[in-house]
Amino acid sequence: MIAKRILHGVVGGLVGGMVFGLMMAKMGTLPMIGKMVGVPNAVAGFVVHLGISATIGASYGLAFGALVRGKVANAVAGLLYGAVWWLLGPLTLMPLMMGMGLGVNWNAAAAGAMLPSLAGHVVFGLLLGFAYSRGDACIPLKLFRKDGSVEEASARRVV
Repeated sequence: MIAKRILHGVVGGLVGGMVFGLMMAKMGTLPMIGKMVGVPNAVAGFVVHLGISATIGASYGLAFGALVRGKVANAVAGLLYGAVWWLLGPLTLMPLMMGMGLGVNWNAAAAGAMLPSLAGHVVFGLLLGFAYSRGDACIPLKLFRKDGSVEEASARRVV
């Protein structure tokens, strides 16, 4: 059961992360994400961003998977979770990882400048929660058998 919550969270995180990543590409912020791993370009930034998105999605599944039920409740919980990650991510952890120190972005001017990032995190969380609530329907890891029935990809033997 825990593995399924983690998997659904990862898928939800990737769904939200793809959309948020496109928003970040439009804003030109992906190279800054890549800089966190020493490769300041958009491609590296997108890959890092998707890894972070999957991890945050897994943590959503672990934290809320057994507590929140339904599409609307998950969408709202995800939206709030995205807002929390805006506080934790660009306002706290990212400056630390870039050697700028703790609390450098904990002021109104810095937070105001990062409102587009808040919008992206909220959209990410909303999509994470909604995709999580869809469960197996969002996981394209099913293969069709010749008789029309569905077989889990993980149960398929590779010869």
